[in-house]
Amino acid sequence: MLGTRGIIAVGAILAVGATTWLRPCAVRAQGTPSPEDRQKIEAAIPAKAPVAPRKPRKLLIFDLNVGYGGHGSIVTANYAFTLMGQRTGAFETVVSRDPDVFKPESLRQFDAVFFNNTVGNCFEDPALRQSLVEFVYGGGGLMGVHGTSVGFTRWPGAIEDWPEFGLMLGARGASHLEADEHVLAKLDDPTHPVNQPFGGKDFEYRDEFFRFGEPYSRQRVRVLLSIDNERTARLQGKDSVHRFREDNDYALAWVRNYGRGRVFYCTMAHNPHIFWDGKVLPFYLAAVQFILGDLPAPTIPSGKLTPALRAQEKLGWRLGIEAYTFHKYTLFEAIEKTAELGLPYMGGLSFQQVSKDIPKNFDPQLTDGELQQIRLKLDAAGVRLLTYYIQDIPTDEAGCRKVFEFGRKIGIETFMSEPSPAALDTIERFCDEYDIKVALHNHDRKASPHYWRPEEILKVCKGRSKRIGACADLGYWMRSGIDPIKAARKLKDRLITVQMHDLHELSAEGHDVPWGTGVGKTERFLKELRRLNVQPVMFGLEYSYDWLDSTPECAQSAEFFGKTCMEISEGGGR
Repeated sequence: MLGTRGIIAVGAILAVGATTWLRPCAVRAQGTPSPEDRQKIEAAIPAKAPVAPRKPRKLLIFDLNVGYGGHGSIVTANYAFTLMGQRTGAFETVVSRDPDVFKPESLRQFDAVFFNNTVGNCFEDPALRQSLVEFVYGGGGLMGVHGTSVGFTRWPGAIEDWPEFGLMLGARGASHLEADEHVLAKLDDPTHPVNQPFGGKDFEYRDEFFRFGEPYSRQRVRVLLSIDNERTARLQGKDSVHRFREDNDYALAWVRNYGRGRVFYCTMAHNPHIFWDGKVLPFYLAAVQFILGDLPAPTIPSGKLTPALRAQEKLGWRLGIEAYTFHKYTLFEAIEKTAELGLPYMGGLSFQQVSKDIPKNFDPQLTDGELQQIRLKLDAAGVRLLTYYIQDIPTDEAGCRKVFEFGRKIGIETFMSEPSPAALDTIERFCDEYDIKVALHNHDRKASPHYWRPEEILKVCKGRSKRIGACADLGYWMRSGIDPIKAARKLKDRLITVQMHDLHELSAEGHDVPWGTGVGKTERFLKELRRLNVQPVMFGLEYSYDWLDSTPECAQSAEFFGKTCMEISEGGGR
Protein backbone atom coordinates (compact mmCIF):
# COMPACT_ATOMS: atom_id res chain seq x y z
CA MET A 1 0.00 0.00 0.00
CA LEU A 2 2.09 2.94 1.20
CA GLY A 3 5.54 3.44 -0.26
CA THR A 4 8.58 3.48 2.02
CA ARG A 5 10.95 5.82 0.18
CA GLY A 6 12.08 8.89 2.10
CA ILE A 7 10.38 7.90 5.38
CA ILE A 8 11.85 8.92 8.72
CA ALA A 9 10.73 8.54 12.32
CA VAL A 10 7.98 10.56 13.98
CA GLY A 11 8.72 13.27 16.51
CA ALA A 12 8.98 16.96 17.26
CA ILE A 13 10.14 19.55 14.72
CA LEU A 14 11.43 23.07 15.10
CA ALA A 15 8.85 25.73 15.84
CA VAL A 16 8.82 28.47 13.20
CA GLY A 17 7.52 32.03 13.43
CA ALA A 18 4.06 32.10 15.00
CA THR A 19 3.86 28.34 15.52
CA THR A 20 2.65 27.30 18.97
CA TRP A 21 3.58 23.92 20.47
CA LEU A 22 1.34 21.73 22.59
CA ARG A 23 2.46 18.86 24.82
CA PRO A 24 3.85 16.15 22.50
CA CYS A 25 3.16 12.45 22.82
CA ALA A 26 6.00 10.13 23.77
CA VAL A 27 7.39 9.59 20.26
CA ARG A 28 10.87 9.70 18.76
CA ALA A 29 12.33 12.97 17.54
CA GLN A 30 11.87 13.58 13.85
CA GLY A 31 14.03 16.66 13.36
CA THR A 32 13.52 19.55 10.97
CA PRO A 33 13.98 20.12 7.28
CA SER A 34 17.60 20.50 6.30
CA PRO A 35 18.93 24.05 5.83
CA GLU A 36 18.82 23.47 2.07
CA ASP A 37 15.20 22.33 2.18
CA ARG A 38 14.21 25.22 4.43
CA GLN A 39 15.76 27.62 1.95
CA LYS A 40 13.81 26.06 -0.93
CA ILE A 41 10.57 26.22 1.06
CA GLU A 42 11.14 29.85 2.01
CA ALA A 43 11.77 30.77 -1.64
CA ALA A 44 8.52 29.10 -2.76
CA ILE A 45 6.15 30.55 -0.13
CA PRO A 46 3.50 32.83 -1.71
CA ALA A 47 3.87 36.47 -0.74
CA LYS A 48 0.16 37.10 -0.51
CA ALA A 49 -2.95 35.13 0.39
CA PRO A 50 -5.84 34.88 -2.13
CA VAL A 51 -8.13 36.78 0.27
CA ALA A 52 -7.73 38.77 3.46
CA PRO A 53 -8.85 36.82 6.55
CA ARG A 54 -12.14 38.00 8.00
CA LYS A 55 -10.70 37.62 11.49
CA PRO A 56 -7.56 36.13 13.08
CA ARG A 57 -7.44 32.44 12.14
CA LYS A 58 -5.90 29.47 13.91
CA LEU A 59 -4.99 26.18 12.19
CA LEU A 60 -4.25 23.00 14.16
CA ILE A 61 -1.70 20.77 12.41
CA PHE A 62 -1.85 17.21 13.76
CA ASP A 63 0.87 14.90 12.45
CA LEU A 64 0.76 11.79 14.64
CA ASN A 65 1.36 8.42 12.95
CA VAL A 66 0.48 5.17 14.73
CA GLY A 67 2.05 1.88 13.69
CA TYR A 68 3.84 3.61 10.82
CA GLY A 69 7.11 5.53 10.62
CA GLY A 70 5.69 8.64 9.00
CA HIS A 71 6.26 10.29 5.63
CA GLY A 72 9.36 12.41 5.09
CA SER A 73 7.14 15.18 3.76
CA ILE A 74 5.58 15.78 7.17
CA VAL A 75 8.33 18.12 8.36
CA THR A 76 8.42 20.06 5.09
CA ALA A 77 4.62 20.43 5.16
CA ASN A 78 4.64 21.66 8.76
CA TYR A 79 7.38 24.17 7.94
CA ALA A 80 5.68 25.33 4.72
CA PHE A 81 2.23 25.79 6.22
CA THR A 82 3.63 27.63 9.23
CA LEU A 83 5.59 30.01 7.01
CA MET A 84 2.63 30.53 4.65
CA GLY A 85 0.49 31.61 7.59
CA GLN A 86 3.18 33.85 9.01
CA ARG A 87 4.26 35.52 5.76
CA THR A 88 0.76 36.19 4.44
CA GLY A 89 -0.86 36.96 7.78
CA ALA A 90 -3.66 34.56 6.86
CA PHE A 91 -3.43 32.25 9.88
CA GLU A 92 -1.44 31.07 12.88
CA THR A 93 -0.44 27.43 13.24
CA VAL A 94 -0.35 25.11 16.23
CA VAL A 95 1.42 21.76 15.77
CA SER A 96 0.61 18.82 18.01
CA ARG A 97 0.67 15.05 18.33
CA ASP A 98 -1.30 15.04 21.57
CA PRO A 99 -4.81 13.57 21.14
CA ASP A 100 -5.99 15.69 24.07
CA VAL A 101 -5.96 18.68 21.72
CA PHE A 102 -9.25 17.29 20.37
CA LYS A 103 -11.08 17.76 23.65
CA PRO A 104 -13.94 20.24 23.06
CA GLU A 105 -12.49 22.92 25.33
CA SER A 106 -9.23 22.79 23.35
CA LEU A 107 -10.65 22.30 19.86
CA ARG A 108 -12.92 25.34 20.04
CA GLN A 109 -9.90 27.68 19.80
CA PHE A 110 -9.27 26.53 16.20
CA ASP A 111 -10.94 27.36 12.91
CA ALA A 112 -9.72 24.20 11.16
CA VAL A 113 -7.70 21.01 11.62
CA PHE A 114 -5.03 19.76 9.20
CA PHE A 115 -4.31 16.03 9.52
CA ASN A 116 -0.81 16.00 8.02
CA ASN A 117 -0.20 12.53 6.54
CA THR A 118 -1.68 10.85 9.63
CA VAL A 119 -1.48 7.11 9.00
CA GLY A 120 -3.01 4.76 11.56
CA ASN A 121 -5.34 5.01 14.51
CA CYS A 122 -4.56 8.47 15.84
CA PHE A 123 -6.88 8.11 18.84
CA GLU A 124 -9.61 5.67 19.82
CA ASP A 125 -11.35 7.57 22.61
CA PRO A 126 -15.05 7.83 21.55
CA ALA A 127 -15.38 11.21 23.28
CA LEU A 128 -12.50 12.68 21.25
CA ARG A 129 -13.94 11.30 18.03
CA GLN A 130 -17.34 12.75 18.88
CA SER A 131 -15.68 16.09 19.59
CA LEU A 132 -13.95 16.09 16.20
CA VAL A 133 -17.01 15.16 14.17
CA GLU A 134 -19.11 17.79 15.96
CA PHE A 135 -16.38 20.37 15.36
CA VAL A 136 -16.44 19.68 11.63
CA TYR A 137 -20.19 19.19 11.24
CA GLY A 138 -20.84 22.40 13.16
CA GLY A 139 -18.70 24.51 10.85
CA GLY A 140 -15.02 23.78 11.45
CA GLY A 141 -12.57 23.03 8.66
CA LEU A 142 -10.87 19.70 7.93
CA MET A 143 -7.85 19.13 5.68
CA GLY A 144 -6.13 15.88 4.85
CA VAL A 145 -3.21 15.01 2.58
CA HIS A 146 -1.96 11.72 1.18
CA GLY A 147 -1.80 9.21 4.08
CA THR A 148 -4.74 10.85 5.86
CA SER A 149 -6.94 8.64 3.69
CA VAL A 150 -5.89 5.75 5.96
CA GLY A 151 -6.06 7.79 9.15
CA PHE A 152 -8.09 6.15 11.93
CA THR A 153 -7.42 2.68 10.59
CA ARG A 154 -5.54 -0.07 12.39
CA TRP A 155 -2.10 -0.19 10.82
CA PRO A 156 -0.58 -2.12 9.14
CA GLY A 157 -3.35 -3.30 6.88
CA ALA A 158 -5.55 -0.19 6.94
CA ILE A 159 -8.30 -2.03 8.84
CA GLU A 160 -11.21 0.38 9.20
CA ASP A 161 -11.75 1.65 12.73
CA TRP A 162 -13.80 4.83 12.24
CA PRO A 163 -15.95 4.80 9.08
CA GLU A 164 -17.35 8.29 9.67
CA PHE A 165 -13.88 9.81 9.41
CA GLY A 166 -13.64 8.40 5.89
CA LEU A 167 -17.05 9.87 5.08
CA MET A 168 -15.99 13.29 6.35
CA LEU A 169 -12.77 13.17 4.37
CA GLY A 170 -14.44 11.75 1.26
CA ALA A 171 -12.43 8.58 0.63
CA ARG A 172 -10.58 5.58 1.99
CA GLY A 173 -7.62 3.60 0.70
CA ALA A 174 -4.04 4.12 -0.44
CA SER A 175 -3.42 2.01 -3.55
CA HIS A 176 -0.65 3.45 -5.70
CA LEU A 177 2.11 2.79 -8.23
CA GLU A 178 5.63 4.27 -8.10
CA ALA A 179 6.57 6.92 -5.56
CA ASP A 180 7.50 9.22 -8.46
CA GLU A 181 4.74 8.26 -10.89
CA HIS A 182 4.45 10.59 -13.89
CA VAL A 183 0.85 11.71 -14.53
CA LEU A 184 -1.10 14.38 -16.34
CA ALA A 185 -3.15 16.27 -13.74
CA LYS A 186 -6.42 17.54 -15.18
CA LEU A 187 -8.30 20.54 -13.80
CA ASP A 188 -11.82 19.17 -13.44
CA ASP A 189 -13.11 22.54 -12.26
CA PRO A 190 -10.82 25.17 -13.84
CA THR A 191 -12.68 28.22 -12.52
CA HIS A 192 -13.01 26.96 -8.96
CA PRO A 193 -11.47 29.45 -6.48
CA VAL A 194 -9.13 26.84 -4.98
CA ASN A 195 -7.86 25.94 -8.46
CA GLN A 196 -6.97 29.50 -9.46
CA PRO A 197 -3.22 29.12 -8.81
CA PHE A 198 -3.02 26.72 -11.78
CA GLY A 199 -4.19 29.39 -14.21
CA GLY A 200 -6.72 27.11 -15.90
CA LYS A 201 -4.04 24.80 -17.31
CA ASP A 202 -3.59 21.05 -16.86
CA PHE A 203 -0.06 20.03 -15.87
CA GLU A 204 2.34 17.11 -15.65
CA TYR A 205 3.39 16.03 -12.18
CA ARG A 206 5.40 13.42 -10.31
CA ASP A 207 4.52 12.02 -6.90
CA GLU A 208 3.00 8.94 -5.30
CA PHE A 209 -0.68 9.22 -6.22
CA PHE A 210 -3.30 7.28 -4.26
CA ARG A 211 -6.32 5.71 -5.92
CA PHE A 212 -9.29 5.46 -3.59
CA GLY A 213 -12.13 3.14 -2.75
CA GLU A 214 -15.44 3.78 -1.04
CA PRO A 215 -16.78 6.15 0.08
CA TYR A 216 -15.11 8.17 -2.70
CA SER A 217 -17.68 9.21 -5.30
CA ARG A 218 -18.34 12.24 -7.45
CA GLN A 219 -21.81 12.10 -5.95
CA ARG A 220 -20.18 13.08 -2.63
CA VAL A 221 -17.25 15.39 -3.45
CA ARG A 222 -16.43 18.33 -5.73
CA VAL A 223 -13.39 17.09 -7.67
CA LEU A 224 -10.76 19.75 -8.31
CA LEU A 225 -8.00 17.68 -9.92
CA SER A 226 -7.89 14.17 -11.33
CA ILE A 227 -5.61 11.95 -13.38
CA ASP A 228 -6.19 12.21 -17.12
CA ASN A 229 -5.88 8.52 -17.86
CA GLU A 230 -5.35 8.70 -21.63
CA ARG A 231 -2.68 11.39 -21.54
CA THR A 232 -1.05 9.78 -18.49
CA ALA A 233 -0.79 6.46 -20.33
CA ARG A 234 1.00 8.22 -23.19
CA LEU A 235 3.37 9.93 -20.74
CA GLN A 236 4.18 6.55 -19.24
CA GLY A 237 4.55 4.82 -22.60
CA LYS A 238 1.65 2.46 -21.94
CA ASP A 239 -1.55 1.52 -23.71
CA SER A 240 -3.56 2.35 -20.56
CA VAL A 241 -3.06 3.15 -16.91
CA HIS A 242 -3.40 0.43 -14.29
CA ARG A 243 -7.09 -0.04 -13.50
CA PHE A 244 -7.77 0.35 -9.79
CA ARG A 245 -11.49 1.13 -10.05
CA GLU A 246 -14.23 -0.06 -12.39
CA ASP A 247 -15.06 3.54 -13.30
CA ASN A 248 -11.37 4.43 -13.82
CA ASP A 249 -11.95 7.66 -11.87
CA TYR A 250 -8.86 8.81 -9.98
CA ALA A 251 -9.33 12.12 -8.23
CA LEU A 252 -6.24 13.87 -6.87
CA ALA A 253 -7.93 16.64 -4.87
CA TRP A 254 -11.42 17.70 -3.89
CA VAL A 255 -13.54 19.83 -1.57
CA ARG A 256 -16.82 19.08 0.10
CA ASN A 257 -19.10 20.04 2.97
CA TYR A 258 -19.74 17.66 5.81
CA GLY A 259 -22.68 19.32 7.46
CA ARG A 260 -21.55 22.89 7.79
CA GLY A 261 -17.89 21.88 7.83
CA ARG A 262 -15.50 22.67 4.97
CA VAL A 263 -13.33 19.74 3.87
CA PHE A 264 -10.32 19.57 1.53
CA TYR A 265 -8.17 16.59 0.59
CA CYS A 266 -5.23 16.20 -1.79
CA THR A 267 -3.09 13.10 -2.38
CA MET A 268 -0.11 15.10 -3.68
CA ALA A 269 1.97 15.11 -0.48
CA HIS A 270 4.12 11.95 -0.42
CA ASN A 271 7.47 13.46 -1.39
CA PRO A 272 9.09 16.33 0.54
CA HIS A 273 9.63 18.37 -2.65
CA ILE A 274 5.86 18.96 -2.92
CA PHE A 275 6.16 21.57 -0.21
CA TRP A 276 8.79 23.68 -1.94
CA ASP A 277 6.97 23.61 -5.27
CA GLY A 278 5.98 27.14 -6.25
CA LYS A 279 3.03 25.80 -8.26
CA VAL A 280 1.53 23.62 -5.51
CA LEU A 281 2.02 25.83 -2.43
CA PRO A 282 -0.37 28.58 -3.68
CA PHE A 283 -2.93 25.81 -4.27
CA TYR A 284 -2.52 24.60 -0.71
CA LEU A 285 -2.73 28.17 0.59
CA ALA A 286 -6.05 28.65 -1.21
CA ALA A 287 -7.23 25.34 0.25
CA VAL A 288 -6.30 26.44 3.78
CA GLN A 289 -8.19 29.69 3.37
CA PHE A 290 -11.19 27.67 2.17
CA ILE A 291 -11.23 25.36 5.20
CA LEU A 292 -10.61 28.29 7.56
CA GLY A 293 -13.74 29.98 6.22
CA ASP A 294 -12.21 32.95 4.40
CA LEU A 295 -12.23 31.83 0.76
CA PRO A 296 -15.80 31.15 -0.45
CA ALA A 297 -15.89 28.16 -2.78
CA PRO A 298 -18.66 25.94 -4.17
CA THR A 299 -18.93 22.37 -2.91
CA ILE A 300 -21.93 20.83 -4.68
CA PRO A 301 -20.63 17.37 -5.72
CA SER A 302 -19.33 17.11 -9.29
CA GLY A 303 -21.74 14.32 -10.15
CA LYS A 304 -24.77 16.39 -9.17
CA LEU A 305 -23.90 19.58 -11.05
CA THR A 306 -26.29 20.84 -13.72
CA PRO A 307 -26.31 24.13 -15.65
CA ALA A 308 -29.05 25.34 -13.29
CA LEU A 309 -27.01 24.53 -10.19
CA ARG A 310 -23.93 26.20 -11.66
CA ALA A 311 -26.02 29.32 -12.28
CA GLN A 312 -27.21 29.24 -8.67
CA GLU A 313 -23.63 28.91 -7.45
CA LYS A 314 -22.70 31.94 -9.53
CA LEU A 315 -25.49 33.95 -7.89
CA GLY A 316 -24.72 32.64 -4.41
CA TRP A 317 -28.26 31.22 -4.20
CA ARG A 318 -29.30 27.84 -2.81
CA LEU A 319 -32.63 26.13 -3.41
CA GLY A 320 -33.79 23.49 -0.97
CA ILE A 321 -36.91 21.65 0.07
CA GLU A 322 -38.60 22.83 3.24
CA ALA A 323 -39.41 19.72 5.26
CA TYR A 324 -42.95 21.06 5.80
CA THR A 325 -43.61 20.25 2.14
CA PHE A 326 -43.24 16.57 3.07
CA HIS A 327 -44.26 16.74 6.73
CA LYS A 328 -46.74 13.92 6.23
CA TYR A 329 -43.69 11.73 5.72
CA THR A 330 -40.71 11.06 8.00
CA LEU A 331 -37.52 13.12 7.89
CA PHE A 332 -35.70 10.22 6.21
CA GLU A 333 -38.41 10.02 3.55
CA ALA A 334 -38.23 13.79 3.05
CA ILE A 335 -34.45 13.49 2.57
CA GLU A 336 -35.01 10.81 -0.07
CA LYS A 337 -37.61 12.93 -1.87
CA THR A 338 -35.26 15.93 -1.84
CA ALA A 339 -32.52 13.81 -3.42
CA GLU A 340 -34.94 12.46 -6.03
CA LEU A 341 -35.71 16.04 -7.03
CA GLY A 342 -31.98 16.65 -7.58
CA LEU A 343 -31.79 19.30 -4.86
CA PRO A 344 -28.70 19.38 -2.65
CA TYR A 345 -30.29 21.30 0.23
CA MET A 346 -33.25 21.15 2.60
CA GLY A 347 -34.62 22.60 5.80
CA GLY A 348 -35.49 20.63 8.94
CA LEU A 349 -38.66 20.64 11.00
CA SER A 350 -38.92 20.17 14.77
CA PHE A 351 -42.23 18.29 14.74
CA GLN A 352 -41.39 15.78 12.00
CA GLN A 353 -40.75 12.15 12.97
CA VAL A 354 -37.20 11.09 12.13
CA SER A 355 -37.84 7.61 10.69
CA LYS A 356 -39.68 4.37 11.29
CA ASP A 357 -36.68 3.13 13.25
CA ILE A 358 -36.38 6.39 15.21
CA PRO A 359 -40.01 7.18 16.10
CA LYS A 360 -39.14 10.51 17.69
CA ASN A 361 -39.47 14.09 16.55
CA PHE A 362 -36.42 15.76 15.00
CA ASP A 363 -35.71 17.95 18.01
CA PRO A 364 -33.11 18.70 20.70
CA GLN A 365 -34.09 15.62 22.71
CA LEU A 366 -32.40 13.24 20.27
CA THR A 367 -29.31 11.32 21.39
CA ASP A 368 -25.87 11.64 19.80
CA GLY A 369 -26.33 8.17 18.30
CA GLU A 370 -29.61 9.20 16.69
CA LEU A 371 -28.06 12.40 15.36
CA GLN A 372 -25.27 10.32 13.82
CA GLN A 373 -27.85 8.27 11.94
CA ILE A 374 -29.32 11.52 10.58
CA ARG A 375 -25.85 12.72 9.50
CA LEU A 376 -25.21 9.46 7.69
CA LYS A 377 -28.62 9.53 6.01
CA LEU A 378 -28.04 13.07 4.74
CA ASP A 379 -24.55 12.18 3.51
CA ALA A 380 -25.75 9.06 1.68
CA ALA A 381 -28.41 11.11 -0.09
CA GLY A 382 -26.06 13.99 -0.92
CA VAL A 383 -28.33 16.45 0.90
CA ARG A 384 -27.21 19.18 3.28
CA LEU A 385 -29.41 20.68 6.00
CA LEU A 386 -29.24 24.49 5.91
CA THR A 387 -32.21 25.64 8.02
CA TYR A 388 -34.38 24.27 10.80
CA TYR A 389 -37.83 25.38 11.94
CA ILE A 390 -38.55 25.43 15.65
CA GLN A 391 -41.65 27.30 16.80
CA ASP A 392 -40.11 28.81 19.92
CA ILE A 393 -36.64 29.42 21.34
CA PRO A 394 -36.62 29.72 25.14
CA THR A 395 -35.82 32.98 26.89
CA ASP A 396 -33.75 31.42 29.66
CA GLU A 397 -30.00 30.86 29.21
CA ALA A 398 -30.03 27.09 29.69
CA GLY A 399 -32.98 26.49 27.40
CA CYS A 400 -31.63 28.79 24.70
CA ARG A 401 -28.18 27.20 24.81
CA LYS A 402 -29.68 23.73 24.47
CA VAL A 403 -31.39 24.80 21.23
CA PHE A 404 -28.21 26.37 19.82
CA GLU A 405 -26.10 23.35 20.83
CA PHE A 406 -28.56 21.23 18.88
CA GLY A 407 -28.23 23.57 15.92
CA ARG A 408 -24.45 23.22 16.04
CA LYS A 409 -24.66 19.43 16.16
CA ILE A 410 -26.99 19.21 13.17
CA GLY A 411 -24.85 21.63 11.16
CA ILE A 412 -27.45 24.26 10.29
CA GLU A 413 -26.83 27.88 9.40
CA THR A 414 -30.20 29.30 10.42
CA PHE A 415 -33.07 28.69 12.82
CA MET A 416 -36.49 29.72 11.56
CA SER A 417 -38.61 30.55 14.58
CA GLU A 418 -41.24 32.76 16.18
CA PRO A 419 -39.84 33.41 19.67
CA SER A 420 -41.16 35.94 22.11
CA PRO A 421 -39.62 39.37 21.49
CA ALA A 422 -38.52 39.20 25.13
CA ALA A 423 -36.20 36.32 24.18
CA LEU A 424 -34.33 38.25 21.48
CA ASP A 425 -31.66 39.70 23.79
CA THR A 426 -30.64 36.19 24.85
CA ILE A 427 -31.03 34.80 21.34
CA GLU A 428 -28.86 37.56 19.90
CA ARG A 429 -25.96 36.66 22.18
CA PHE A 430 -26.17 33.00 21.21
CA CYS A 431 -26.44 33.88 17.51
CA ASP A 432 -23.11 35.64 17.74
CA GLU A 433 -21.50 32.99 19.95
CA TYR A 434 -22.52 30.06 17.70
CA ASP A 435 -22.51 31.91 14.37
CA ILE A 436 -26.05 30.69 13.71
CA LYS A 437 -28.69 33.04 12.37
CA VAL A 438 -32.29 33.32 13.54
CA ALA A 439 -34.85 34.16 10.87
CA LEU A 440 -38.14 35.37 12.35
CA HIS A 441 -40.97 33.56 10.60
CA ASN A 442 -44.30 35.14 9.72
CA HIS A 443 -47.76 33.67 9.66
CA ASP A 444 -50.75 35.99 9.48
CA ARG A 445 -51.41 38.99 11.72
CA LYS A 446 -53.30 36.94 14.31
CA ALA A 447 -50.76 34.12 14.60
CA SER A 448 -47.64 36.32 14.27
CA PRO A 449 -48.52 39.74 15.70
CA HIS A 450 -44.84 40.70 16.15
CA TYR A 451 -43.51 39.39 12.82
CA TRP A 452 -46.35 39.31 10.30
CA ARG A 453 -45.16 42.24 8.16
CA PRO A 454 -41.73 43.67 7.26
CA GLU A 455 -42.17 46.80 9.39
CA GLU A 456 -42.62 44.65 12.50
CA ILE A 457 -39.45 42.66 11.70
CA LEU A 458 -37.44 45.86 11.23
CA LYS A 459 -38.79 47.20 14.53
CA VAL A 460 -37.68 44.21 16.62
CA CYS A 461 -34.34 43.97 14.75
CA LYS A 462 -33.37 47.62 15.13
CA GLY A 463 -29.86 47.88 16.55
CA ARG A 464 -29.43 44.11 16.66
CA SER A 465 -26.90 41.76 15.13
CA LYS A 466 -27.30 41.09 11.40
CA ARG A 467 -27.64 37.44 12.36
CA ILE A 468 -31.27 38.21 13.25
CA GLY A 469 -33.74 39.02 10.50
CA ALA A 470 -36.69 37.74 8.50
CA CYS A 471 -37.79 34.34 7.34
CA ALA A 472 -40.16 35.55 4.65
CA ASP A 473 -43.08 33.22 4.04
CA LEU A 474 -44.32 34.63 0.73
CA GLY A 475 -47.59 32.72 0.92
CA TYR A 476 -48.63 34.38 4.17
CA TRP A 477 -47.42 37.76 2.92
CA MET A 478 -49.60 37.53 -0.17
CA ARG A 479 -52.62 36.25 1.78
CA SER A 480 -52.16 39.25 4.11
CA GLY A 481 -52.04 41.72 1.22
CA ILE A 482 -48.27 42.26 1.37
CA ASP A 483 -46.41 42.56 -1.93
CA PRO A 484 -43.24 40.40 -1.67
CA ILE A 485 -41.26 42.70 -3.97
CA LYS A 486 -42.01 45.83 -1.92
CA ALA A 487 -41.37 43.87 1.27
CA ALA A 488 -37.95 42.75 0.04
CA ARG A 489 -37.03 46.35 -0.74
CA LYS A 490 -37.82 47.28 2.86
CA LEU A 491 -35.99 44.36 4.46
CA LYS A 492 -32.90 44.26 2.20
CA ASP A 493 -30.11 42.48 4.09
CA ARG A 494 -32.47 41.63 6.96
CA LEU A 495 -34.03 39.06 4.62
CA ILE A 496 -32.23 35.97 5.91
CA THR A 497 -34.20 33.15 4.32
CA VAL A 498 -37.22 32.82 2.04
CA GLN A 499 -40.05 30.31 2.05
CA MET A 500 -41.11 30.55 -1.57
CA HIS A 501 -44.75 30.23 -2.69
CA ASP A 502 -46.82 31.08 -5.71
CA LEU A 503 -50.61 31.26 -5.26
CA HIS A 504 -53.54 30.70 -7.57
CA GLU A 505 -55.15 33.96 -6.34
CA LEU A 506 -54.40 36.92 -4.08
CA SER A 507 -56.80 36.19 -1.24
CA ALA A 508 -56.88 34.57 2.15
CA GLU A 509 -57.91 31.36 0.36
CA GLY A 510 -55.01 31.41 -2.13
CA HIS A 511 -53.32 28.02 -2.38
CA ASP A 512 -50.00 26.90 -3.81
CA VAL A 513 -49.44 26.37 -7.53
CA PRO A 514 -46.15 25.66 -9.35
CA TRP A 515 -43.87 28.69 -9.36
CA GLY A 516 -44.39 30.99 -12.30
CA THR A 517 -47.95 29.81 -12.98
CA GLY A 518 -49.77 31.91 -10.37
CA VAL A 519 -50.18 35.50 -9.27
CA GLY A 520 -47.02 35.74 -7.16
CA LYS A 521 -44.75 37.48 -9.71
CA THR A 522 -42.08 34.93 -8.80
CA GLU A 523 -39.69 35.82 -11.60
CA ARG A 524 -39.89 39.54 -10.79
CA PHE A 525 -39.32 38.78 -7.11
CA LEU A 526 -36.15 36.81 -7.87
CA LYS A 527 -34.82 39.52 -10.18
CA GLU A 528 -35.49 42.12 -7.50
CA LEU A 529 -33.48 40.13 -4.96
CA ARG A 530 -30.64 40.01 -7.46
CA ARG A 531 -30.87 43.78 -7.96
CA LEU A 532 -30.76 44.24 -4.19
CA ASN A 533 -27.80 41.81 -4.00
CA VAL A 534 -29.64 39.73 -1.39
CA GLN A 535 -28.34 36.19 -0.87
CA PRO A 536 -30.68 34.33 1.47
CA VAL A 537 -29.38 31.34 3.37
CA MET A 538 -31.88 29.28 1.40
CA PHE A 539 -34.78 29.65 -1.00
CA GLY A 540 -37.12 27.16 0.60
CA LEU A 541 -39.42 25.23 -1.71
CA GLU A 542 -42.45 24.97 0.55
CA TYR A 543 -45.41 23.55 -1.35
CA SER A 544 -48.39 23.62 1.01
CA TYR A 545 -50.97 21.84 -1.11
CA ASP A 546 -51.74 18.26 -2.10
CA TRP A 547 -49.57 17.05 0.75
CA LEU A 548 -49.20 13.41 -0.27
CA ASP A 549 -48.50 13.90 -3.97
CA SER A 550 -46.83 17.27 -4.55
CA THR A 551 -43.55 15.97 -6.00
CA PRO A 552 -44.47 16.83 -9.63
CA GLU A 553 -45.35 20.40 -8.64
CA CYS A 554 -42.12 20.67 -6.63
CA ALA A 555 -40.14 19.48 -9.65
CA GLN A 556 -41.90 22.04 -11.85
CA SER A 557 -41.13 24.81 -9.34
CA ALA A 558 -37.47 23.77 -9.08
CA GLU A 559 -37.18 23.76 -12.87
CA PHE A 560 -38.67 27.26 -13.04
CA PHE A 561 -36.23 28.48 -10.39
CA GLY A 562 -33.29 26.94 -12.25
CA LYS A 563 -34.24 28.48 -15.60
CA THR A 564 -34.75 31.88 -13.99
CA CYS A 565 -31.36 31.65 -12.27
CA MET A 566 -29.67 30.80 -15.57
CA GLU A 567 -31.28 33.85 -17.19
CA ILE A 568 -30.31 36.12 -14.30
CA SER A 569 -26.74 34.81 -14.12
CA GLU A 570 -26.30 35.53 -17.84
CA GLY A 571 -27.20 39.17 -17.27
CA GLY A 572 -30.98 39.06 -17.49
CA GLY A 573 -31.70 40.02 -13.91
CA ARG A 574 -30.92 43.72 -13.86
